[in-house]
Amino acid sequence: MVDWTAAERSAIAGLWGKLSADEIGPQALARCLIVFPWTRRYFGSFGNLSDSAAIMGNPAVTKHGKTIMHGLDRAVKNLDDIKNTYAALSVMHSEKLHVDPDNFRLLAECVTISVAAKLGPSVFNADVQDAFHKFLSVVVSALGRQYH
Repeated sequence: MVDWTAAERSAIAGLWGKLSADEIGPQALARCLIVFPWTRRYFGSFGNLSDSAAIMGNPAVTKHGKTIMHGLDRAVKNLDDIKNTYAALSVMHSEKLHVDPDNFRLLAECVTISVAAKLGPSVFNADVQDAFHKFLSVVVSALGRQYH
């Protein structure tokens, strides 16, 4: 179990309330697929992912990006039990999809960049980033749990 300070809980909830999962999710997933092209191998059914323009305009990327961010909403609502919240997803990504768990960290970086770009430094200041980084690190750990 993770110990969250009141300030961290407040920062995560406040930040989450300012985000649009339907906007940030597709941006973050597209960024991940563009910046880390080897991650594309897990999305063979998505069609054309040959270049940045194809990725940015791909409806499957948009849809899955939204799914990812709406999935993070589950963690925000279950801060005290993220590990169990993502237990089934960890099993699925490990045993069925065979996703390299380091990709969760790469995607978390892209989510952070997308959030920072959207909200700017006045909202996404160092203290908020610290709490959000901790949050995403816990999510990444929970998703990778099945691999350990």
